[in-house]
Amino acid sequence: MNIGDKVRLVHGREEGIIYAFLPGNVIEVEIEDGFRIPVLRSELVTISPVESQRLNRTPEGQSIAPQRDRIAPRQAAFAEKGIYLAFVSINDKAVTLHIINNSDWTVPFTAASQTENVHTGLAAGLLQPRTSQKLTELQIKDFESWPIFAFNLLHYREGNFDAVLPFQKKIKCRAQSFYKSKGPAPVLGKDAFVFQLDEENVKKEEVVVDKTNIQEQLRTSLMGGGSTAKIELEKPEGVVDLHIEKLVEDFSRISKDEILKKQLAVFESSLEQAIGNGMEEITFIHGAGSGVLREELHRRLSKNQHVQYFKDAQKEKFGYGATLVKIK
Repeated sequence: MNIGDKVRLVHGREEGIIYAFLPGNVIEVEIEDGFRIPVLRSELVTISPVESQRLNRTPEGQSIAPQRDRIAPRQAAFAEKGIYLAFVSINDKAVTLHIINNSDWTVPFTAASQTENVHTGLAAGLLQPRTSQKLTELQIKDFESWPIFAFNLLHYREGNFDAVLPFQKKIKCRAQSFYKSKGPAPVLGKDAFVFQLDEENVKKEEVVVDKTNIQEQLRTSLMGGGSTAKIELEKPEGVVDLHIEKLVEDFSRISKDEILKKQLAVFESSLEQAIGNGMEEITFIHGAGSGVLREELHRRLSKNQHVQYFKDAQKEKFGYGATLVKIK
């Protein structure tokens, strides 16, 4: 089951659209007239597209029931959300990328890839309700260098409707969050790595992955083998003070080398947590001093592919004792 799927209550006559997933295996369903009700997952069954589009035909020679005997159909619930991005494995070396419309909107869209400041068009057009479109093919061995995927989406339907603002969405695949997204892809009916583009303000659990073996772990996950342990990734503060007195209570007996090692360890973990949590920027206070810590931070930042740029931060406040890191 996915957001946007049409469902029916097992022990009732109500039908509607999956609107949200709630804690405790509860699903919020929007029924006719916009009302939403919480229902246990076990009390719902999905309605197949074939069933929902059945045609009522009158056999030749059969009399048509009088108008007063006909039952007026109820207003069907309208699936407001359900735009997805899905990475589907072809084999252990490649995946195909698809955009999916599991809502009842007709969605005009553009899709492009972005590498640094260069945009490459992937597709554009109309995505009809309950349809998908293949965008491109990607090699697993190039996972670390996959581009940013950028989308512009509109919402349209015939007749009167409440306007929905156009929106833009960018997706950058990172190992920390890629593996946990595996599940059934709406419309396609296949297992894939799935991301919802029109999802709002939903914080997801992050995954810590051994980056030294990303290709092998991705290949194993794509082919359905193995499992990756899920660990909740703590979100760091926007400003991290690396002065040793802020990190260790008693540092009088610690050597300079050990102090630097401790500061760099906090720097690395805080930066990784910021990247994993999708933060746009983070500031490190390292002080002026001899400049050794600052130079080492800048050297490591210059080699990190997830860093867009870094610069001296708030000179009027920190002088040259802090560095602002902008994350891709």
